[in-house]
Amino acid sequence: METIPSQPEYRSRRNREPFKKESDAYGIKDSLKDVFNKYAVFTGRSRRSEYWFLVLFNVLVVFGLYLLLIPFAVNQSEDGLILILILWSLYMLTVFIPSLAVTVRRLHDTGRSGWNYFLSLIPFVGSIILIIYLAEDSQPGHNNWGPNPKGIGNNIFNFKSENNPSYSQPSYEEDAFKDF
Repeated sequence: METIPSQPEYRSRRNREPFKKESDAYGIKDSLKDVFNKYAVFTGRSRRSEYWFLVLFNVLVVFGLYLLLIPFAVNQSEDGLILILILWSLYMLTVFIPSLAVTVRRLHDTGRSGWNYFLSLIPFVGSIILIIYLAEDSQPGHNNWGPNPKGIGNNIFNFKSENNPSYSQPSYEEDAFKDF
């Protein structure tokens, strides 16, 4: 008769980084707070969740404003239409710069320059290419625009584990990137 083990067998993570618990709990509230705290910051990197939660938030707000517009359009009330148009314009002016900044930071996170945003000016194809770029996963570790915001791959040169206890962090005099 075959015995069933009481504990599941876990595969060793071998010299890889441990999972980051804090990266799992990154919701819409945290994402929007980060986006608006970095209102006009075009340097650095942003997570996919920051970008896509801002897109979702923008779609929901604009959809809500259009729902408010319907009763005024049915009643042909020009005052209501003008009020909704003013609210919509103010909202668009408010989120234009943070949306542009988070898009540039998202492109940086995929290893591309922010100038790739101008691909969206190419009819049809440019927008599709830009959406594909924005949907890609982050480059692991550091790139030209800073460390990975999820923390994946950032400690590749000073990883210390139970499998490699003798490895120590290089001193400031040593060049950690001498092989590159």
